[in-house]
Amino acid sequence: MSIVKNTKLIYLSLIIISSMIVLIGCSTIIGGGSSAAKSEDAIKPIKVGMILVGPRDDRGWSQAHFDGGNYAIEKTGSEIIVKDFMNPADSPDITLPQVVDQMVEQGANVIIATSDDMKDGILQAAAEHPDVPMIWSSGDSAWENGEGYRPDLSNLGNIMGKMEYGKMIAGCAAALKTETGSIGFVGPLINAETKRLVNSAYLGAKHCWETYRNGNADDLSFEVTWIGFWFQIPGVTLDPTVVTNDFYDSGSDVVISGIDTTQVIVEAGKRNNSGEAVWGIPYDYEGACAEATSACLGVPYFNWGPVYLNLIQDISNGSFEANWAWLGPDWTNINNPDSSMIGFNKGDALSSDQASILDKFISDLADESVNLFTGPLTYQDGSSFVDAGSVATEKQIWYTSGLLQGITGDSE
Repeated sequence: MSIVKNTKLIYLSLIIISSMIVLIGCSTIIGGGSSAAKSEDAIKPIKVGMILVGPRDDRGWSQAHFDGGNYAIEKTGSEIIVKDFMNPADSPDITLPQVVDQMVEQGANVIIATSDDMKDGILQAAAEHPDVPMIWSSGDSAWENGEGYRPDLSNLGNIMGKMEYGKMIAGCAAALKTETGSIGFVGPLINAETKRLVNSAYLGAKHCWETYRNGNADDLSFEVTWIGFWFQIPGVTLDPTVVTNDFYDSGSDVVISGIDTTQVIVEAGKRNNSGEAVWGIPYDYEGACAEATSACLGVPYFNWGPVYLNLIQDISNGSFEANWAWLGPDWTNINNPDSSMIGFNKGDALSSDQASILDKFISDLADESVNLFTGPLTYQDGSSFVDAGSVATEKQIWYTSGLLQGITGDSE
């Protein structure tokens, strides 16, 4: 099944239960024993434990989760316990299972571990607390067809958004804006998730470069530099500020962020304000363009609120089931705060014509007239990713093993 078609199946099962709330529901939603969301009046408040890899106010990945959690608890009268900075540099003396132990002792009814980097810890914690529902964001432990399936952990579910669409839109925006034909991408660490997102950004850029700019793909430069983690750890990773400026100094006039924090758009703003024709595309957080509005082409972001609300409802009424959910945009309005897992806020740096073209591209993704995971697609090493005439399956996309031809940068 294509990445587009599966998303449409999810939204075909939407049930609107009040004019105030539109919730996603289907068999792949966490706690998806019923496709019908419950009304707020029927919810018994619970206590949510949320573990963030970075600070809750990072204007990126961690804040998107934190804000999504607050959206859900405000609608249900629930409570939230937060442990942020849960990474080896900031919290070297405490393990994730220890954090989970503390949250359970404080009465947490569900634990949400929000980073791929938390894999080992949350698997251990789920085994140690089999009666406590848990979520590992971006994981595959509950995916029956996945390579990391753990049927023994019946209390551990997974939620992730199909940010592939957001990155396609970001890549398109970059291609519409670039004057040099050179796009940079500041990547975090290298894994299947980050490779598929770089590939998605490239495919979006290539499509819009060829379709709307009448360009030749060979004349489009798309390069990724990996810093080594989701955000800067001094002395351990590359400095994303330096990496961003290196791209601009070498001729890239648009840089896309794939990291949790805002250095790309901050540096773009500094240069843009000094008169340079350069732009940036931040990541993760819907308000990230506010860091430098004049330089921002837009931001692809996660909206965790509706799915966390659905999770709280299911914990509250005892219908939680640990399933794997990979959720796309609500194509009727990708920026609907009550229904869309993935959004894209267009930035002020796009011209009105460019914004209109971007809307057309989004519409084409929505109605499936454009599916960028259609073959032939080839990895850098010449091996086939998707054969000619085929469309990538969810499993092929999720477990992307390399970068595509046309991208400069390491894939291992």
